[in-house]
Amino acid sequence: MSDEIKCRVISKGIEEGEALVTKDSISFLGGVDPKTGIVIDKKHELYNQCITDKILIIPSGKGSTVGSYVIYQMIKNNTAPKAIVCQNAEPIIAIGAIISKIPMVDQPDIDIVKRIKSDDLVKVNANEGYIQIQ
Repeated sequence: MSDEIKCRVISKGIEEGEALVTKDSISFLGGVDPKTGIVIDKKHELYNQCITDKILIIPSGKGSTVGSYVIYQMIKNNTAPKAIVCQNAEPIIAIGAIISKIPMVDQPDIDIVKRIKSDDLVKVNANEGYIQIQ
């Protein structure tokens, strides 16, 4: 088991799973299809990849405040990520995670977008405020 990477808690919960990492900020409104969980923004690094049941590792979110409700719709459709880890969270994704009860942390001790790779197994403990790369 690796060392704990301390983070700030945004939305409580504990999840483990495969990471899906991007260096691009993500907009859920118009960027992700809530029916499928697939990134549909053709300019995004994760274009055509599915975020469903992944530990989504992103630098930050962007876009319309409606993005919070897109995340909520994804929970209802069973297409949401298991957890979200942001380098620096912004209100849109934070509110989406909170209302959807998706574990979310931000402000990690290290640059997680550079340290964690897609398909790494990651544990997010958003109760105690840390992540682990397993």
